[in-house]
Amino acid sequence: MQQRGALRFALTRLLSAIPTLFLIIVLAFMMMHAAPGGPFDEERAMPPETAANIERAYHLDEPLPQQFMRYFGALLQGDLGPSYRYPGYSVAELISAAMLLSLQLGALAMLCALIVGIAVGVLAALRRNTPIDRLLTGLAMMGISIPIFVIAPIFVLVFAVNLGWLPASWSGSDSGSRYLLPVIALALPQIAYVARLTRGSMIEIMSSDFVRTARAQGLGTFTIVRLHALRPAMLPLLSYLGPAVAAVLTGSVVVEQIFGIPGLGQLFVRGALNRDYTLVLGIVIFYATLVIVFNLIVDILYGFLDPRIRNR
Repeated sequence: MQQRGALRFALTRLLSAIPTLFLIIVLAFMMMHAAPGGPFDEERAMPPETAANIERAYHLDEPLPQQFMRYFGALLQGDLGPSYRYPGYSVAELISAAMLLSLQLGALAMLCALIVGIAVGVLAALRRNTPIDRLLTGLAMMGISIPIFVIAPIFVLVFAVNLGWLPASWSGSDSGSRYLLPVIALALPQIAYVARLTRGSMIEIMSSDFVRTARAQGLGTFTIVRLHALRPAMLPLLSYLGPAVAAVLTGSVVVEQIFGIPGLGQLFVRGALNRDYTLVLGIVIFYATLVIVFNLIVDILYGFLDPRIRNR
């Protein structure tokens, strides 16, 4: 019965994700085509015959609903279409060439956020209402309040320009040091969120009955945290991982622009400026799929860890 309930819960979450992705595709398609200008608009005007031939070749002369049905039909077959501004390249080829850097950046930022954030949150909870707790809580609030587009330039100014410790841009070095500033800038807000969630959850768990029982049995604080408190304290954090991935993916657009990283974020900005409809749509679909899949995985894991969720 438990296996059937878990399977039903997973299928329900999967079926609810499909219309969400479809709605994102529709909205992105409409918003991109509603923007002024077109992918083949140049400072120097084309002859009308040339412009008409190009639009006919890419089916841009068709009504918008017909363009969407044509695009969606190709999308169901796994075809993201050709890029309008990068002749000879498909959108899938451009995304596959750029996504590795973006995924590496996001994965390192999330790993850094989890390790540092959990450690800071546990320490603040164990030192509750002490100067250490107030200092860590204040730093976490600063991390939440300051946006990435402010943090990243400050890092460049301090650690690259003034101190000269790290490269200011991606092209400034071939070593692994070029990852440090982008990863830390991207991870810092998530470290703050993870630390606050972990602190609040740990405070609640450490005051529970089973922890008092463990203390009465003579177990030390480190042993109680490691064996009894840490796992249940991670449940609220697990539910936050979905939004955290979305925040890291959207934040990577800013970070990649500031540090000149040739990833999906930079490709997205160039595609939007050039009105490269298929490229922008392809990146939006790729990001949306990642976020939905990760949220789906988090929901399923949460359902397995807490069976009460399956019955809601």
